[in-house]
Amino acid sequence: MEQAVYLYLREQPKLLEFIRRQPIWYRYLLREGAKVLPELEKEAKVFYGQTFSGRLNRVSDQVQMASMLINVANILKD
Repeated sequence: MEQAVYLYLREQPKLLEFIRRQPIWYRYLLREGAKVLPELEKEAKVFYGQTFSGRLNRVSDQVQMASMLINVANILKD
């Protein structure tokens, strides 16, 4: 692995953890080097749910949970 890529990954602990969970990226980084870093970052964002759609889904789930809790509280109150 190129020294610059290695140093970059050490500065980005989330990317390093993603690579440890998805070891195929070691092969890509060894073969292509810094060329695949943008794709790696994009895949890591999808994996961690940091894309807009991932955040939207998480907020939607939280709203549904709050709505359910309110409904349960109203049922218990009656």
